[in-house]
Amino acid sequence: MLDKLAGIVARYEELERLISDPANVSDYEKVAEYAQERAELEDIVQAARVYQQAMDELEQARVLFDDPDMADLAREEASDIEARIPDMEAELLRLLLPRDPRDDKNVIVEIRAGTGGDEAGIFAADLFRMYTRYAENNRWKVEVLDSSDTGVGGYKEIVFAVKGKGAYSRLKYESGVHRVQRVPVTESQGRIHTSTATVAVLAEMDDVEVDINPNDLRIDTFRSGGAGGQNVQKNETAIRITHLPSGIVVACQDERSQLQNKLRAMSVLRAKLYDMEQERIRSEQDADRRSQVGTGERSEKIRTYNYPQNRVTDHRIGMTVYNLPAVIDGGLDEFIDELATRDEADRLQAVGV
Repeated sequence: MLDKLAGIVARYEELERLISDPANVSDYEKVAEYAQERAELEDIVQAARVYQQAMDELEQARVLFDDPDMADLAREEASDIEARIPDMEAELLRLLLPRDPRDDKNVIVEIRAGTGGDEAGIFAADLFRMYTRYAENNRWKVEVLDSSDTGVGGYKEIVFAVKGKGAYSRLKYESGVHRVQRVPVTESQGRIHTSTATVAVLAEMDDVEVDINPNDLRIDTFRSGGAGGQNVQKNETAIRITHLPSGIVVACQDERSQLQNKLRAMSVLRAKLYDMEQERIRSEQDADRRSQVGTGERSEKIRTYNYPQNRVTDHRIGMTVYNLPAVIDGGLDEFIDELATRDEADRLQAVGV
């Protein structure tokens, strides 16, 4: 670990020299690239320097163990430093873990009603509101890309983008089957029903990261749906794109122009194709897949929202909270923090730490 840290610190110092080198001042792209790499190394370099300083102070304290006048004070100081070193080393190991390059990406979220009829659609709308409130709490922006409502206040499907730094790093744990247990508003006899909705969280990818052959696409136009009156588009502005090799179909109709809908639909398609490739890689790397906390299998039942008991249970980590209204109002951090901690612990275990 020490050799790896020394290499990282050396690279960081080299980047600082390159950024300040007069020969590079006019090359803005190169300087920006150096600055981005330096920013990615900054946290671990700071932690490494703190660790190295502690080790130096420990060595200096041990030198004084044989000094009659300073021995007691030196042993006390050494004991204090030794107590802090394990935490420092754990932090360094955490920072040395390979980082998911998608963590800083914007995300595209798809929510689809599952089993449960109209109640499943209403639950899908509840989940959409939950993620919208969570995004607001984090000062992220939400943009609806496509939706299909049920006519009773729910959604058959809704696709939306969440834009903001670190959106994928937090929301990636939400992929899977969500289950609700409650008396539906559509149920007159007061029986508790169980309904489901599926959530898929995809990282929004740039053009250069996913190569799509235009010849592999079939693009259809159609009129946007709406609530009637002025909301119904007279022109065919909605876009449906079919990726022929994979069979993936995406649609976008919430923008007013055909071009904007096409750009949005292509963004969703890129995210789906990238995610499909990641799924293929994960399926070939069983050990790696086992080290992920609920970020893989979308058929997995990940969370239950039980209204009669005011209970929300995340089945992946066996965590239950009895404050369902707060969770549905966007209070997801308690679950996401624990999921991120477990994910990190499993990845450390996977590399033998």
